Order: sequence, then C-alpha cells, then structure tokens
Amino acid sequence: MKYMHFRRFGLSPILLTCLLLITNSCIEQTSTSFQSIFDGKTFSGWEGDKKFFRIENQAIVAGALDRVIPNNQFLCTESEYEDFELRMKVKFNSKENNGGIQFRSSRIPDHHEVIGYQADVGSTSAGYVWGGLYDESRRNKFLVEPDPELLESILNPEDWNDYLIRCDGDQIKFWINNELVMNYQEVDKSIADSGIICVQIHSGPPSEAWYRDIEIKELD
Repeated sequence: MKYMHFRRFGLSPILLTCLLLITNSCIEQTSTSFQSIFDGKTFSGWEGDKKFFRIENQAIVAGALDRVIPNNQFLCTESEYEDFELRMKVKFNSKENNGGIQFRSSRIPDHHEVIGYQADVGSTSAGYVWGGLYDESRRNKFLVEPDPELLESILNPEDWNDYLIRCDGDQIKFWINNELVMNYQEVDKSIADSGIICVQIHSGPPSEAWYRDIEIKELD
C-alpha cells in the first residue's frame, strides 16, 4: 500500500529505495560532522585557572604580554574524547616561548600540569616547534620533531594557522595549513587512548597563544 501511494507521484519501489538510501547516508554524514566545543563567548565546557586565560575576539587567549608565566597553564575540556579529528585556528607570534594543544590527556591531581600528548605551537631557542608531538609529564620528550624547512614554507608566523589533529586508534597525524606535518604510530599499549583536550601556554617570558574556531568530529 505504501508503494502504491508513492506511485501516484511516479515513484517506483526501486527509485524509492534509492531515495531512502541517499537520505540515510545524508543523516549519517550529518551526525558525524564537526561540532564546536568553544562558543567564542564563554568558558562553558572548559575548566582551568582563569588568571591566565581570557576570551577576546571569539578566541581563547592563553598567557599575557605584561607578566611572566610562572608555570605551564592549561584550559581543558570537561569532556573526554577518544578517536577524533580536532581542528582550530592558532596564532602565536612570539619566538621566545611556546604553547600547545593537549589531547588524550588527564589532569594530575593537585597540580598545575596535565599528562598526555601535546601538539606543539611556537618556538624554543632551537627554532619552531609547531607540528611537533611532545609527551607532556609522561615520557617528557618529543616523540616526533617538526621539519623546520617544511614549517618555513607553510607557516604564517604573524597570523592565524589552521591546525588539524587526527587520532584514530594508534595512529596520530597533524596538519598545519592543509599540509601533513606529523605522522606517528603509538606502539606502547599502556598509553591512554582517550582523555581531555586542552590549550596551553608554557611557562616563561610574557607571551600569548590564541586559539579560536575549535571544533571536533568524533570518529566511529
């Protein structure tokens, strides 16, 4: 009876089936699209020491230009994530300090630090660390260091840069301005494969890291 109803409009059962498949595909695609996790106005869904974070021009600003940053500071999501693509725009024009994007991380109780992976932003005395994968408060080292020549060719040192982080099982990849800059496979099965996401300013001289348009797409 339902097919007879659609035949009144010239739709055959085969055509109807195709339309239903297309509709279901569109619904599935929509359900896995990027979702904003920062509204550009408030710290809703985020926690951290607000003395070192503010919101300006719809961006999270970490750090300050008029005072030294005494400790690493992190503003973190209240939710945890496992497999995902995380994208945002980042600006950091100081060459005397650095920041980063924590993921699959966790707070250390009664401490200012977090533990987990960090996608680096900014510089050290050795040069840019953008696109490096650092293991914060755990192995305490770069797991993959960035390619300085590649960064020189793609980075906007005084302006916004597009940062994309993809975590899928043991595979972790970074893109900056649509260029793949880091590809890593985790071989240590004891390392956590889920956790919070944070934006960071490193301890050191006065500096500001800007983060905006923060969106995530969770993977099946």
